[in-house]
Amino acid sequence: MSTIDEQVEILMSGAEYGDPQTKENMRNELRERLIECERSGRPLRVYCGYDPRTSDLHLGHTITMRKLRQFQELGHDVTFLVGTFTSLIGDPSDKDKEREQLTREQVEENARTYAQQAFKILDEKLTRVRQNDEWLSTLDFADIIRLASNFTVQQFLVRENFAKRIDAGVPIFLHEFFYALMQAYDAVAQEADVQVGGQDQLFNIVVAGRKLQQALGQRPQIAVIMGELLPGTDGEIKMSKSLGNHIPILATPDDMFGKVMSIPDKAMRIYHKLILGWSPSQLAEFDAGLGDGSLHPNDVKMGLAREIVAIFHGRESADAAQRTWDTVHRSGGLPTEMPEEKMVEAEKVADVLRRLGMVSSGAEAKRLMQQNGVRLNDVAITDPFAVVTPAQLPAVLQVGKRKFVRLVP
Repeated sequence: MSTIDEQVEILMSGAEYGDPQTKENMRNELRERLIECERSGRPLRVYCGYDPRTSDLHLGHTITMRKLRQFQELGHDVTFLVGTFTSLIGDPSDKDKEREQLTREQVEENARTYAQQAFKILDEKLTRVRQNDEWLSTLDFADIIRLASNFTVQQFLVRENFAKRIDAGVPIFLHEFFYALMQAYDAVAQEADVQVGGQDQLFNIVVAGRKLQQALGQRPQIAVIMGELLPGTDGEIKMSKSLGNHIPILATPDDMFGKVMSIPDKAMRIYHKLILGWSPSQLAEFDAGLGDGSLHPNDVKMGLAREIVAIFHGRESADAAQRTWDTVHRSGGLPTEMPEEKMVEAEKVADVLRRLGMVSSGAEAKRLMQQNGVRLNDVAITDPFAVVTPAQLPAVLQVGKRKFVRLVP
């Protein structure tokens, strides 16, 4: 059984607030709450929210999930909250323009597999899954006015992303203010002790959430804000599906392996730290090995790709993904195994790519073709109106370096 001080060290590891005093306050509040829980026998109520703006969770989301897992392992009550209502608004945090609004049908479809994806990290038996339309959809306009009366417009306008939009003359729409208000009410509805989130959630959790809880007679939640954000496959910008630099949890083993292999060498350290959970001593050895040449960057990245694939797909799949990578990228050959798709009539290549999920849109198909990223039997397809016919089959259709399908008559 961990002591209170040991729990505090574990649970606050990786947390950053951009202000030493705030961090110290959160640490002290967490310690006090843990002492109370030990005396009463009631575990902390902890949650993190995930908005189903898309159908994929990605590796960046697993950072907060791992923190939730730590709370679970220490015996606390963890909720994986799916933002089925807040997604209808769209979080403006760290965005330089208004988010596209989704329909309820889009949100419900996106959210369908969220919990199962999360159970790749969280203990399913110890995880409470809730959706915030459970309480947010029941609020009427009088409720919204009452909740909004606890905040000033100035509190929202000083947010960095809003301030930048004002300076740039980019509109800020009234409904965007409601997002922080709704997320704050999530904490109230659950009587949360702790909310976990990323740096982009600092305002929503520390300012809005805590303030609304206090205004409505609750003790303010403790914010555990994860200090480092996982960069995407570009190695620079926060992993995001909208930017196309993400690695989905649901990616196939081959695709996941290949995407990890594509990250720049400079990003390997933070992937080892945030995804594999390496300790400071392990990271120090890593730095020393790269520095003195005893570790080769490509070998290290290969090991990283294997470990990440193993987390989500198992060791056998990781080994198979490496064999595929070696075949395609070291030997210049084709994968020994690939999905097959039967074709009985002529079809645009772009339409085939979209139908098989090899691209997300016609625009992506066109862009890849312009970049020589689409090949049929190793011949580049650059015409977005190109057609493949049954007479050309069997043939291998390839997108990028990692996606293959064998088209058969």
